[in-house]
Amino acid sequence: MENLITVTFPGGKKVNAEVDGRVVSTDQPVHNGGEGTAPEPFTLFMASIATCAGLYARNFCEARKISTQGMTLVLRYDFNWEKKICEKLYLDLKLPDGFPEKYKNAILKAMDLCTVKRHMMQPPEFIMTAN
Repeated sequence: MENLITVTFPGGKKVNAEVDGRVVSTDQPVHNGGEGTAPEPFTLFMASIATCAGLYARNFCEARKISTQGMTLVLRYDFNWEKKICEKLYLDLKLPDGFPEKYKNAILKAMDLCTVKRHMMQPPEFIMTAN
């Protein structure tokens, strides 16, 4: 299986990515010249971190037959507008009612295994070409 994402430009500030036959749409906010019809790429990047950590938390609970009813994860971040980079991420997991106290540290360690986070910690080499 080839790891392939094809990007297209449907118009305006919209940029789409086709992934396994599905389309992930992006747009820029109105104040950046877009129509605001979809999240901007950076927002999707942040969402990928949050959903990845959330998946690891869900899997942790599932493996221990712990209900995830009412569990939520909130990601917020400090953004340095001068440097145009995110400087700190906060992931706050609201545990479901009845979550065993003995597993609190363990579920955070499970979330720390998130594949997206690991790629940020050890970034891949970027090779760019134009034909």
